[in-house]
Amino acid sequence: MKRIIAAVTLLAISSCSGGGSAQPTRPAGGVMSDETLQHDGRERRYLVHNYSGGKPAPVVFVLHGGGGHPENAENMSQFDIIAAREKLIVVYPGGTGGMPGGRLLTWNAGHCCAYARENNVDDVGFIRTIIDGLVSSGRADPKRIYVTGMSNGAMMAHRLARELPGRIAAIAPIVGAVFGDEPPAPSPVAAIIFVGQDDQSVPAKGGPLGGAQRRGAIGGLARPPEDHPVAPDVAQADYWARANGCTAPVEAEDKAGKIVEIIWNKCSSGRPVHFYRVPENGHAWPGGRAGREQADQPTPKVNASEMMWQFFAANPKP
Repeated sequence: MKRIIAAVTLLAISSCSGGGSAQPTRPAGGVMSDETLQHDGRERRYLVHNYSGGKPAPVVFVLHGGGGHPENAENMSQFDIIAAREKLIVVYPGGTGGMPGGRLLTWNAGHCCAYARENNVDDVGFIRTIIDGLVSSGRADPKRIYVTGMSNGAMMAHRLARELPGRIAAIAPIVGAVFGDEPPAPSPVAAIIFVGQDDQSVPAKGGPLGGAQRRGAIGGLARPPEDHPVAPDVAQADYWARANGCTAPVEAEDKAGKIVEIIWNKCSSGRPVHFYRVPENGHAWPGGRAGREQADQPTPKVNASEMMWQFFAANPKP
């Protein structure tokens, strides 16, 4: 089922990560479709924002965080701005949840989170079905399928890259984590990773989700028996560096801004890994918008969406 909406420019209003219904800013010139499909006994919803002009185009999947929804991911990432300029397709899928209204949704990323994890929802199959539909319809360039996501969505991006390496060219997890017990990735996938230096919900040093205070969206959605500590933040990059056959990285620290950058460019697979620990940024999308008024405010000094698109553009599938 598909509902097509002409693209218009709308005022952006802050949306709550759990249940906000505010409309994000959308550039003119694209075709917006609100689509659903039946998968694994559930009706699943996703937004497709197509700025390609009718040609097969790169596709960027943007996965909301735990407790979010598709419009929330659109608003936080501001990826439509890049899509309009670069003539891309952006897909904002929705997770699953036990409440009415299509809000408070989560992804089954393994140890996290909530409804999706507890019900063993087949989110990998859901995303695979969307990808295959976009490719078979001629809308997507199969060598340029990319995935980003925030928090629980970032964890899901790691899982998708591990389980769908034949379809995904590169990933860009934002303030996410790995848990340290993931199986080795069967194939290399390029990765650019952003974490917040001040993140208390997915702590940089590792440990329980939500930190010592058990606060934040992820903290409230991680509950027994799934409450599993995350690995230190750079473990995400180490994981993909091993999978991609990378040698010793180059490390740098911006003394003024104190951004930590670790780059693996010498990789036998040709699939690089870039890692950024962003200062003055908590559990938020660097350069984007906060999910709700009381949430961590993202730093404006680093634009993760722009940086990841440059990385994606340089790393199609061979």
